[in-house]
Amino acid sequence: MSPLLPPVDPSVTAQLVAALTPRLRKRLDAGVAKLAGRPVARDGDIVRLAVDDDTDLELHAPDGVVTTAESIRCGCLLAPDCLHRAAAASAAPVAEMPDPVAEIPDPVAKIPDPVAGEPSLTEAPRTAPPTSAPATTLPATAASAADDAPAGADDPAPESATPAQRTAAAALHDAAAAVLEAGADGAGAVLQAELLRAAHTARLAGLPRAAGRAVAAVTALRAARDADPAHRLGDLTTALRDVLLLAHRLPEATGPELAGLRGRVRQPYTPDGSLRLYGLFAEPVLTSTGYAGTVTWTTDAAGRLYTVPDVAPGGAERAAGSADRAVRIGDTSLTHRELSRAGLAVSGATVSPTGRLGAGAGVRAVRAPGVPWHAEPLDRLWTVPVAEQIARALAGDLDVPKAKDTDSGGDAGTASEAGQAGESGDGTNQPTAQDGRDGRDLLFLDVTLIGTVREAAGECLLADCDGLTVRLAAAHDDPALPDRENLRLLALLAHGRGPGTRLRVVARLTPAPLPRAVLLAASRPTDPDAHVDLGLDRLRRADLPPEPTAGTSGDADDARPAPTVQPATAPGEAPVHLLRRRVHQAASGGRRVLAFPGSKESEAARLRQYGLGTAGELLTALHASAAERARDPFGRLLPADTGRFATAWLGAAVYTEEVDRALCAAAWGASSPGLDSR
Repeated sequence: MSPLLPPVDPSVTAQLVAALTPRLRKRLDAGVAKLAGRPVARDGDIVRLAVDDDTDLELHAPDGVVTTAESIRCGCLLAPDCLHRAAAASAAPVAEMPDPVAEIPDPVAKIPDPVAGEPSLTEAPRTAPPTSAPATTLPATAASAADDAPAGADDPAPESATPAQRTAAAALHDAAAAVLEAGADGAGAVLQAELLRAAHTARLAGLPRAAGRAVAAVTALRAARDADPAHRLGDLTTALRDVLLLAHRLPEATGPELAGLRGRVRQPYTPDGSLRLYGLFAEPVLTSTGYAGTVTWTTDAAGRLYTVPDVAPGGAERAAGSADRAVRIGDTSLTHRELSRAGLAVSGATVSPTGRLGAGAGVRAVRAPGVPWHAEPLDRLWTVPVAEQIARALAGDLDVPKAKDTDSGGDAGTASEAGQAGESGDGTNQPTAQDGRDGRDLLFLDVTLIGTVREAAGECLLADCDGLTVRLAAAHDDPALPDRENLRLLALLAHGRGPGTRLRVVARLTPAPLPRAVLLAASRPTDPDAHVDLGLDRLRRADLPPEPTAGTSGDADDARPAPTVQPATAPGEAPVHLLRRRVHQAASGGRRVLAFPGSKESEAARLRQYGLGTAGELLTALHASAAERARDPFGRLLPADTGRFATAWLGAAVYTEEVDRALCAAAWGASSPGLDSR
């Protein structure tokens, strides 16, 4: 996938690949690989790709997205029936489809609002949040009111899925099962196009949530096949699991459950009067789908979170530079960096159910004083017990009926990739809870730095949080962003420059069998009333307490590694990792890797020995479905039953996800999320 090419609508890629002859389809993957290294030039809305020394291919993207097959033109003699057009569409990023949490433009806005959440992020008008309520209670929001209202009030749900939706769900299941059969290694451009075609069909049938997850699966597949450093096998596994699970549940769902699984393409901005907002922090957004920017988080007096995003197609340079762009709300000239430390007084505010501020013509906003983290009302965010914050963050986004107002997630990361919580569920009855709103996976922690630990992905901090040893990792590894360098400097506080340093931090939960989160912002070590946005601001040695011996001030580039690093000790991992490993292997290598002879019985027996009988049965069924191949009367092997293997894999994937969530909750000392709605 080439980030230099403009995003292409999924239906365009599917149409071009379907038009290829069988002979050209066999050569499509080679054609994609050939175009990946060719020079690209941009001239306004036209992107030119040099196929060879004499032939150019043009992609017309008037609004930044290629929306028709005719917008891809090739200069070769075989055009328009050539391989190059389909190869270019397959090499370009997938354009974001309308998403279950995409938002209706502000009623009085002049500019349409694109979709929100991860992975589909574009530059959006800001809308003001709900009116504040007494600090002791969680104020009602448009989202919570919609959730509590009877189904059918404003957005009536059908009694059952329509025939078109059942057909679309079946197409999604078949396409995802074919991808799972081949694995990431074998799912080339043709299988990806089939999944994109199924996603387009689902979108037309009114299944935006399933369509968005299918696009996320294709994006993860391309990252895996291109050896993208940002690729995570867990993202691919999650996307495929979500597509299969939605396709499995949709045909038989009714009422509120169907509304939740179907998703909602657009959600309204709601007028909310006047608001007094306080800047909390800002974070960069850098997604694998070619979007970048900044999201600034604010809160009202009741502790509810609101976002002011500025996300558009771009790379790490845009993510780093957009922090100094003025926010587009009212007449204010505040930049995102300034807003994260100041405040806003908004009149005529409008807000989406996910907490995004609108920027309609009737919205007025002026700069107001901000407050430090240790002062009200921001201080109350840190008073919520850690266990309650974890329980809120772990609530599942596929739970119903509130799933209709929840992001379908993306690349898990995606949620973190987008800088907004997209894979979390219902909030708790606390002032910081966000029923149906972004920010539910944010953690507000008071920690004491005690050391560092080296993991496979790099070094991370060890911190004590209410008696728990928490690992704090960098949110981004891109060298254009300062996260990793800032983490290196903070590590010095645990080794000689300030052992036992107390910090107030904002982090995002990383579900794991041990307490782990990624750092987003932290109080300044030498000034607790100030904070540092770790993805946007660069710490310097002068920002740290002085060394016991004379030292010099300098940039983060001069920071030497911490003198001692504790070795990463493997946590007491539950044996369920045996099943999780097979689930990931299937997503990566396909059915055939599980059909090989191996220690199948021993692994299942070990799971049963530890009381995980269900895991043992699921592992046995997974191996059996992978190895089963029927023969015709002449003894020839028949095609594998991809549906049976996909069903067995889906059961194992859902089980491991739920157990992982329970283990994460146990590691943090929180209540385990319920499974009754699954």
